[in-house]
Amino acid sequence: MAELLGLGLTHYPLLAVQDKYMSSLLRATRRDPDIPEREKDPANWPEQMRAEWSDDRGLAAAAGHRAELLDGLRRCRAALDEFRPDALIVFGDDQYENFREEIIPPFCVLALPDVKVQPYAPMNEIGLPNAWGQPEDSSFELRGAPELGKSVATGLLEAGFDMSYAYRQREGIHFPHAIANTQLYLDYEHAGATFPYPMLPILVNCYGRHVIARKGGMAKFADIARGEELDPPGPSPVRCFEMGRALARTLRESEHRVAIVASSSWSHAFLNDKQWHLMPDMDADRALYRALVDGDLDTWLRVRGDDLAAAGQQEMLNWFCLLGAMTEIEAPLSWSALVETYIFNSNKCFAIFGQEGA
Repeated sequence: MAELLGLGLTHYPLLAVQDKYMSSLLRATRRDPDIPEREKDPANWPEQMRAEWSDDRGLAAAAGHRAELLDGLRRCRAALDEFRPDALIVFGDDQYENFREEIIPPFCVLALPDVKVQPYAPMNEIGLPNAWGQPEDSSFELRGAPELGKSVATGLLEAGFDMSYAYRQREGIHFPHAIANTQLYLDYEHAGATFPYPMLPILVNCYGRHVIARKGGMAKFADIARGEELDPPGPSPVRCFEMGRALARTLRESEHRVAIVASSSWSHAFLNDKQWHLMPDMDADRALYRALVDGDLDTWLRVRGDDLAAAGQQEMLNWFCLLGAMTEIEAPLSWSALVETYIFNSNKCFAIFGQEGA
């Protein structure tokens, strides 16, 4: 009988850069000429947002935000080390990285061997130096779990989920940062280089109607106004939840010790069209966090894909997968924290399921 641990954490890319660059997305957004000036003017922002921005464009607030994130990551790592898993199964979104116009699967098990990952590649592309002061081409080994991957894909297919799988990473593109940053941040002090656990990624098409339309990145409002040629939707929140349940049932028949991880922040400013890409949807995140803490599963299962998209919460599909797995094994929420921010692109949630005294 398998033993399972559940973790939720963030892969916020700008945690990997120096504090002075952490508000870069907001700065870039304020240069969009099609956002009304009154919306970009800090005088019209919420009080907490003005306080974070201050007179240094978020430099002082960045240090505090980093400290909060590292506290959550260290708690997750401590739970992981106490559990001593055979492997991690990580639900992460693919942002026009492994999957592009050739094929966009709803889910894909990456049953890869050990791979060499250059974790700073996404930030190098936009000219931001990494927080560790390491050479741009630094790399670490991400240990794969191909046999577990085959077993998981088999079990999910037999359970009625038409699961895609891959044995080789895409060439000519950086490794999906949702997965790479999970190792980078869980081993933050060593920049991912000493992480001891194998990892089985399951990529989720969180971006759905925007995965090709926006190529996994920011959109200018002029492009939106011209009309986007939207893609088909990604998997629904309920489908992700049920897939997580099926995964837990598949694992339960094995002898593995597995940590199941949801790797994503919650509402993202650059996906929150209705607030001009300037801030996350605070109300939407707070509502789902209250429901998480209260064990209010009904509130989560009423959420539709369009609701997530409207709030910039697309990447939370990874959390629906995790919550499904934890519901299946009746693992309680042991500890959690919601780290709120207006200016650092996304609110971040941390969670530990199934560990007493976490």
